[in-house]
Formats: sequence, C-alpha cells, structure tokens
Amino acid sequence: MKVCMVGTGYVGLVSGACFAETGNHVVCADIDESKIAVLNRGEIPIFEPNLDTLVERNVQAKRLSFSSDVGDAIARATAVFVAVGTPPRSDGAADLSAVDKVAETVAKHVKHESVLVLKSTVPVGTNARVRRIVADAPHRIHVVSNPEFLKEGAAINDFMRPDRIVIGCDADDEFARDVMRRLYHPVTLAKERIIWMDPASAELTKYVANTMLAMRISFMNEVASLCEKVGADIHQVRAGVGSDQRIGPKFLYAGPGYGGSCFPKDVKALTHTGTEHGLVLELPTATDRVNRRQQGVLARKLKQIHFDGDLRGKRIGIWGIAFKPGTDDIRDGPALPLIEALLSEGAEVRAHDPAAMENARLEFGDRISLFEDAYDVAEGADALVLVTEWREYQNPDFAKLKSLMRGSLLLDGRNIWSGYGLREQGLVYDGIGVRGS
Repeated sequence: MKVCMVGTGYVGLVSGACFAETGNHVVCADIDESKIAVLNRGEIPIFEPNLDTLVERNVQAKRLSFSSDVGDAIARATAVFVAVGTPPRSDGAADLSAVDKVAETVAKHVKHESVLVLKSTVPVGTNARVRRIVADAPHRIHVVSNPEFLKEGAAINDFMRPDRIVIGCDADDEFARDVMRRLYHPVTLAKERIIWMDPASAELTKYVANTMLAMRISFMNEVASLCEKVGADIHQVRAGVGSDQRIGPKFLYAGPGYGGSCFPKDVKALTHTGTEHGLVLELPTATDRVNRRQQGVLARKLKQIHFDGDLRGKRIGIWGIAFKPGTDDIRDGPALPLIEALLSEGAEVRAHDPAAMENARLEFGDRISLFEDAYDVAEGADALVLVTEWREYQNPDFAKLKSLMRGSLLLDGRNIWSGYGLREQGLVYDGIGVRGS
C-alpha cells in the first residue's frame, strides 16, 4: 500500500520506517526542507535504538523515501498519516494549527478516495474538526483516529509488537476499516490487537493512558516523601504494593519526576479538556502539581540537607540529562530544572549523558561543562547526582569515583545504587525514599 507520513519527527519517522518494513511504500514528507535534506543524506536526526538500521534497509529496498513536496506525496497515497506536533499552548490546550494545515493540504491535493489518519496526539473533537476541513475535497476522505503508543527507547518494538492498536472509525466505514486492517495486519498475525472504537473515544484513550501512568509516578513520589518522614523504605513498599495483581509492579518507581514530550503535555491537555466541558479533573491537576514539585527534590536535597543551605562554589556532577534512558530527548526532563536551580545558586555544573550531549549543549550553551567520559564529571566534584538511569551508570567503579571527587556525596535520583553498601566504602549516599545503602 502507498502511505504518506506527514511529519518526520519522532512519531512520523519511526512509524514510517516500520510501515515500510512490513512491505508498504512509504513517503515521509515534511515542509522543513532541512530535515528532508538530512534524511536524504542518510542521517537520522533523533536517537532511537535500531532506527538507523531500519531506515537504511528500507531506503535501499526503495520502500521508504523522504520528500519536502508534501502535496505530491499526498496525491500518491491511499493512507495519509498526520504525525505533526501538537505542542501545548500557554493554557495547556493542544495547538492544532499544524494538524489543520495538513488537513487543508490533503483536501487540496488528494487525487482519489483515501484515508486520513490522525496519528498525532490530539484532543477530543479533532477528528470531527478535520472532517469539516476536508468535507469539500474533490474525492472522499475518510478520517480515522489512530493514536500512537510508542515509548522512546523502545519505539520499534512497540510498533512491531504492540499491546494494542486503537482505531477510532465509524462503524459503517468499511473502506477505512479495510485500509487500517491491511496496514496493521503484519503486526497482528500472532494475536488480534486492534481495538475499534468511535473517534472521540480513541482521542480520549491516549490522554487517559498517559495520565494514568503519570498519576502512578506522582503518587509513588509522594509515598517516597512519606517514607523519608516515617522511616520506611520505598523499595519495600513498592514490592508489597506491586505484588497485588490488581495493581502490578510497573510505573511504581520513585524518582525525580517524569518528563519528556508526552506525559507533561498530555496531563495538562486532559485537564484543559475537562475545563472546556465544565469539569475540574482533580487527579490530573494534582498529578501535574506533584510532578512539578518533585522535579525540585534533588536540588532541595543538595541545598537543604547536604550543603547547609549554600551551594555557592560547589562543583556538582550530573549523570544523565535525557528524561529517560534510550533517548536523546531532554524535553521537560528533571535534569533541566535541577541544573537551572544549581546555576541560580552559584554552583558549578559538570555533566554527561550517553545520547543527549548535543541537546544539552543547545539548551545550556557554555553555562555548564559537558564531558565525553562520565568519570571526568566527578573530577573535583563535591557531589555526584544520578538523574537518568542509563545502564552504564548502574554499576560504576565507586572506588574510582571516591578517588576523583573532592566530596563524597552520591545523590541517587533513581535509587539504583541503594543496595551497594556505599557508606561502608566511605561514601555518603542519599536516594529518594530509601533508608540507605
């Protein structure tokens, strides 16, 4: 099948490459000519494990190509996917201007009956909004909602082995249903994973899923704070709670707060949707408030507990700037407010990340020192803070760290080092809601 993926960001590039891998002919189109030039040079502008190999293989097989002529790509396709950004406005609502523009372009350039698939994360009512935009097109355009559920760092596996494929489509729209069945058939051979529903329910499902996961994280971060007050250990609480099959163990880890391109904006967008319809969604509102507070926990611990309220002149090492392992994405990640807080307090910041160094340079410029070797960060440091739990940070040479550091504080934002007996090695250990190491 001929597919046009409009938008070559994270969702569009991963989805386009995966659709090509399953035998379709895919054009990833974008009005940003510089992006297309980069892709046509064989360069991948984002970090995602194995994506470069997938793209290269399908480009060589002539199933995947890149174009800045969006109209031409649309005209050739049976299925046009909208994978453009929907960033939050100042009021928390999603900015749909890019979605509207794609819909207008589709209506103008479509050459035959086709399906327009909303892959971007959009609020309830967007499907109906897009239908109004394309209503007068010369050929029928079937509008379908198909939200993505790709985790950064595991996106290809998520696409090829999905938990579920949510498709919002009219019950009597056999043309659209047949196109979507064919597209996803290769990833549903072992088990039927398509969940058919109406468009509004599909749109809401994405926001509810991400907000539910964010709520679990924020709740456990509050419990971790309580653990520190009462002398409990969040590891033990998590094990006890997560063993309940009704709850399960996932997303019960305490830390410095969630970040990235999805959870923060989707929680806000769900809250805004409620407000638009006269509802105060108290749990999403509290989830966002708790997370914003939690993103300051590492800076508060450093200043108030370990350095007597004064960080001036302190050299602080940071391990991990990406919001999670397996990605170079630093958007809304907990490292950003931590670094800004340290700089505002007069501290010197040295940092390392396996994938996000370039994005860190763009964000902070020369205000912080970035090192290619993680251990160089610890040179002369008064404290080393683990922010992102990359594999290479999880069992480091603690004796080497001790010899390099001026101080002895290891502040563990992910509780990865809590079982290593670091205090017995002459190091000062602190985590999030744990009794010690």
